[in-house]
Amino acid sequence: MDPVTVDRCPCLSGLPYDECCGRFHRGQAQAPTAEALMRSRFSAFAVGDADYLLRTWHPSARPAVLDLEPDVRWYRLDIVACSAGGLLDAEGTVEFRAYYRSPDGAGSQHEVSRFEREDGAWAYVSGVTS
Repeated sequence: MDPVTVDRCPCLSGLPYDECCGRFHRGQAQAPTAEALMRSRFSAFAVGDADYLLRTWHPSARPAVLDLEPDVRWYRLDIVACSAGGLLDAEGTVEFRAYYRSPDGAGSQHEVSRFEREDGAWAYVSGVTS
């Protein structure tokens, strides 16, 4: 999916992509909370922005390369719960369920993700899926 053609942000915030996650993807702003980073990372999967995903991965856990599956379409994100991860926090967790479609059918991923601030910016550290 080309980010230029996305009107509504894939994270389902209700805002246009350019006003929501698009500005984070372009480097014009940083996600202010762990939840905002989670939403922007989901949107990066939805629009195929592997560079943003790598930039927002904590250095201690970041893979050298990230190959996204081109046939997987991420289309819905439900935030289940958040713990800490606010403007003044150093750590936080976000529990979510993300929905996708692929040639093999539809499915979802349920995860509790852990985030930390790295040099003032939120970064994805790890996640536990169920």
